[in-house]
Amino acid sequence: MSADVIWITGLSGAGKTTIGTTLVERFRQSGRSVVLVDGDVVRTIFGADLGYDVEARRTQIRRIQILTKFIADQGVTVVVAALYSAPDLLAWNRANFPGYFEVYLKASLDLVKRRNSKGLYDGTTENVVGIDIDWLVPQSPNLEIDVDEQITPEELVNVIERKLAKLRCTQG
Repeated sequence: MSADVIWITGLSGAGKTTIGTTLVERFRQSGRSVVLVDGDVVRTIFGADLGYDVEARRTQIRRIQILTKFIADQGVTVVVAALYSAPDLLAWNRANFPGYFEVYLKASLDLVKRRNSKGLYDGTTENVVGIDIDWLVPQSPNLEIDVDEQITPEELVNVIERKLAKLRCTQG
C-alpha cells in the first residue's frame, strides 16, 4: 500500500522547504497523513557526515529515497524537498514510487543569490549547485513553476494541488 510522493526540487533558495512545509500543512488540515522529508533535516539526522561534492550529493539523495520509500510503503504521503536532480536519480523515483509527482521550482541564479538564505552564494562556499556544480534541470517534471514570478507559497501550493487533482482525474 504505497502513498503519494511529491518530490520538490530546485536550486538552493528556490523555496523547496517553504513550499513543502506549506503543502504538508494544507494536507494535514484536510486530514491526510503526511510527512515532510527535507534534505537539510536528513543531513542532520545522519550526523552531517556528508560533504557537498557530487558523490556526496548523490549519496544524500539515495538516503532520502530510501527513507521516502519506507514511509510511503506504510501508506503515508511524503513531501520531499531535495536539491540534487541527476536524471538517473529522478528516473529511479519514477520507477519506484507509484504515486510519484515531481515539482520543479525554476529559479534564476539572480533570484537565489538575492535570497541567499543559507549564505551559499556569497563566494566563500565551495561545491554550490548552480555555481561550482552544474544544476541538472529536471527533464520531465509533472509541474514546473517559475518562482521568479512574484507568487506566494500559498498560491504555489494551490497550483500544485490543482495539478495533482487534474492528474488523478486523468489516471482514474
